[in-house]
Amino acid sequence: MNILAPSILSADFAALGEDVKKAERAGARYLHIDVMDGAFVPSLSLGFPVIKSIRGLSELVFDVHLMICDPDRYIGEFAAAGADMITVHAEACPHLNRTIASIKEKGCKAGVALNPATPLTELSYILEDLDMVLLMTVNPGFGGQKYIESCTRKIRGLKRMISDRGLEIDIEVDGGIKLDNVQKVLDAGANVIVAGSAVFGGNVEKNVKDFLKVLEG
Repeated sequence: MNILAPSILSADFAALGEDVKKAERAGARYLHIDVMDGAFVPSLSLGFPVIKSIRGLSELVFDVHLMICDPDRYIGEFAAAGADMITVHAEACPHLNRTIASIKEKGCKAGVALNPATPLTELSYILEDLDMVLLMTVNPGFGGQKYIESCTRKIRGLKRMISDRGLEIDIEVDGGIKLDNVQKVLDAGANVIVAGSAVFGGNVEKNVKDFLKVLEG
């Protein structure tokens, strides 16, 4: 199943609750929530209070992407705030197996994210424990960047790796995804599509519906 995960990093924070409701009404299934600490990536973004404040407004799957150093410190708090899926960066976790186990112990699904230049071999000994892999298709930290074309090959490679092991793991892509290139990443093997400015820039409900026309074929 192909799933759209609008990223609230590009939403109107003065009307965040309403933007979330618009995306849900239009048919989005996930809500992608980027958490940035100003250390692992240059920017700072929202944390527990914002997640808690919108959790009561939405039935969407909260797909929480931790772009932070030492995420183990906060897994319990993100789970308590309402996360359904917690994704950590392989680059930020020296003990990745333990981090994934901790996420699952809190009752959340677990994902691992890779930056564009991080090889798929980082997943070799953790893949079977994952519910999702997030491939960054821009360097993380800022919205509105252009899709890195070499990432298409990486998506294909990950799809082969998962298929060769007989696993069923979602492949999420995040960065520079728009209506004019989303089919390319779907064809490469991705099935969870993060879109920020392409959803929240302009008419949110129309943008969601336009994406779903492509995703649902």
